[in-house]
Amino acid sequence: MPDTLTTTDPRTGIASDTGIRPTSADDVAAIVARAKAAAPEIASQGRAWRAELLESLADALEERADALAAIAEAETGLTSARLSGELGRTTFQLRLFAEAVREGGFLEAAIDHAAHTAVGPQPDVRRMLVPIGPVAVFGSSNFPFAFSVPGGDTASALAGGNPVVAKAHSAHPLTSKAAFEALQEGARRAGAPRGTIGIVFGQQAGTELVGHPDVAAVGFTGSLGAAQHLRAAIEARQVPIPFYGELQSVNPLIITEAALQARSAEIAAALSVSVTASGGQLCTKPGIAFIPAGVAADRFAAELATAVAATDTAVLLNERVLASFSTAEEALEGAPGVTSLTGTAESSAEGFAVSPRVLRVRAREVTPEHTIEAFGPLVLVVDYEDQEELVDTLAKVPDSLTATLHIEDADLDGIRHLLPALQKASGRVVFNGYPTGVRVSWAQHHGGPWPATNTLHTSVGVTAIRRFLRPLAWQNAPEALLPEELRDGYSGIPRRVDGVLVVAH
Repeated sequence: MPDTLTTTDPRTGIASDTGIRPTSADDVAAIVARAKAAAPEIASQGRAWRAELLESLADALEERADALAAIAEAETGLTSARLSGELGRTTFQLRLFAEAVREGGFLEAAIDHAAHTAVGPQPDVRRMLVPIGPVAVFGSSNFPFAFSVPGGDTASALAGGNPVVAKAHSAHPLTSKAAFEALQEGARRAGAPRGTIGIVFGQQAGTELVGHPDVAAVGFTGSLGAAQHLRAAIEARQVPIPFYGELQSVNPLIITEAALQARSAEIAAALSVSVTASGGQLCTKPGIAFIPAGVAADRFAAELATAVAATDTAVLLNERVLASFSTAEEALEGAPGVTSLTGTAESSAEGFAVSPRVLRVRAREVTPEHTIEAFGPLVLVVDYEDQEELVDTLAKVPDSLTATLHIEDADLDGIRHLLPALQKASGRVVFNGYPTGVRVSWAQHHGGPWPATNTLHTSVGVTAIRRFLRPLAWQNAPEALLPEELRDGYSGIPRRVDGVLVVAH
């Protein structure tokens, strides 16, 4: 095991020592033990205190915003504007979850009083969701705040009443440490027990963490390979636990003939931004764009290539992302029938910089080797002859987080027949927009069928809390032993009582 971890500035490729030691197996066990001890105290504090905790964490992050953004910029190559915006999204998410905790509907509280029914006398049964226990959180390299130590998995686990142990990302260990220290301060101010939030460093520590018998669930955002490694560790456990993974996504975007005729230049310009923003390193980046073949398609492809070529070289997050992107780029460029519209992949820039790419192929040439994920600034344009060919080609695209349609009013009848396939193969269908930029809200769903995720749940939005809760029913329980939310006189949250939804008042 190395003495200390290193960090690399992707803008220069220069590595430096962090002074952070990998967490030993004994220390992982001690951190999880503190989380286990904190769990019942967190659960017993009640929803009002939990909401205040989330708000205190948001306050502490905001107080250190400039310092956090500066550290993250040096470890990710992302711009300070992008990082500041991401930190704002992170604190907004914490406060939104605080509102949800106070509102209480996420508990799904239900009461069925004892009654004589058509099948005879029935007992009193009351049910709601309760915390699952200590949660291990593995963040992503591309979102050092929103999907990392202080991100959505941490926020939703805490909102559900669970302690969290985060695994610091190897590509931004200093950012992880600084964010954790901010969270620690916020938790201290709220009077949270010591084990409310913990952190471990190093790959082996991550494996030890998911294998620890007192860890109750894992939230993960990252590559399919890393997910498979962690799932193997979980499968070796005596007691299995849920693994909520967001893995990979191609995110097809479809343009109809009418939309191409009406908005070709507009779509090309906006698609270029969606493909190249943040170096194309967004899980919802459109990786494959379908356009109707013909003269208008040639014009659109030229417009898109011009817009993409005019963007700056993209700094990729780390050497592993660079290697993965280069492998995917080479495979796509070498696939049958593919032509390049933006020159070569060569870049003279230092560090982990690459040139944005636009490739093109006809739909009849497409095979599964054309539909791999290229995590970076690359899009494959596919010319389709008719809707039948479009449907056949879409079937070769792996299921994704999103599917996007650019249509006009005249397309509605035809698109209606395409929708079932898109709805089956994605978690969010976008109309006349772009999938990058995931709103944090009550209605949001950020997930999709395998291999986009391995879960039916969302990792963004209020219902992300549901992953870290389990249902529990009380039968004929004395009222004094029931949770406050299930007592007859309580009216502070929405509940279903004897089958009737009763709103809070």
